[in-house]
Amino acid sequence: MAGKTEATGKAEATGKAKPAKSSASAKPSTSAKSGGGRSKAAPAPKAAGKAKPESHLAMVRRARRINRELAEVYPYAHPELDFRNPFELLVATVLSAQTTDLRVNQTTPALFAAYPTPEDMAAAVPEEMEEIIRPTGFFRAKTKSLMGLSTALRDNFGGEVPGRLADLVTLPGVGRKTANVVLGNAFGVPGITVDTHFGRLVRRWKWTEQEDPEKVEAEIAEIFPKSEWTMLSHRVVFHGRRICHARKPACGACPIAPLCPSYGEGETDPEKARKLLKYEMGGQPGQRLSPPPDYPGIPAPALGAG
Repeated sequence: MAGKTEATGKAEATGKAKPAKSSASAKPSTSAKSGGGRSKAAPAPKAAGKAKPESHLAMVRRARRINRELAEVYPYAHPELDFRNPFELLVATVLSAQTTDLRVNQTTPALFAAYPTPEDMAAAVPEEMEEIIRPTGFFRAKTKSLMGLSTALRDNFGGEVPGRLADLVTLPGVGRKTANVVLGNAFGVPGITVDTHFGRLVRRWKWTEQEDPEKVEAEIAEIFPKSEWTMLSHRVVFHGRRICHARKPACGACPIAPLCPSYGEGETDPEKARKLLKYEMGGQPGQRLSPPPDYPGIPAPALGAG
């Protein structure tokens, strides 16, 4: 996941917009679901007077409503790394640190053709692997991690990716975030993935003030039932990549604007905001070369394609 490390980056400075009343629920546009590229702007929140501080119960209710709204906007939310088995997902997630999922997806076909199993990857010539994964950046450190985790899988787990968090985090280069990605998407074990997008948005929405990823994970886990954890992670990351960007959030095109206490940090003019939308929301290719069948956007191009 793009630009992800095991430590979440510092949250952006929040604006001073007061919490908005959420009397009306903004419905997702047809174009957003069909990949048409233009999402209808949500009605701007009404200006609030001197509002009382939000209670914890009110925050939980607002958070759960946001999750329901995002489920309507992104019914196709999914992991944006291409993979066919737990080993491929594990490797791709490690490679995704400090780069985009697109670049990882463009690189892994050649990597898995050369090293399809942990045994193959453990026996790789480091310089040859480095050359294959060079486009993802930090290729020497990543090669060391991939060969290390592959060796551990071969020697300690019979060449299979374990399905327990306690085992996964013993592998070189694998922390809690990577483990939750693998558990949630390869094994169906619920988990909250706190990457930079997730951390940024949950702080913007005032679900938590924590900066440490593990503390963020713990606080968000208290708000939502376990059954929602994995899909919540996908929906929040999707929203962060497509609409609620780090530097220029598209507030005027945001379908959950009435529920957002940070509305106004970004562009509020609907027409200008629509121009900030990314991926299928902006009519552009997504990050996966092989997206799931229900993905409404355009598949990403292969490495070197126009």
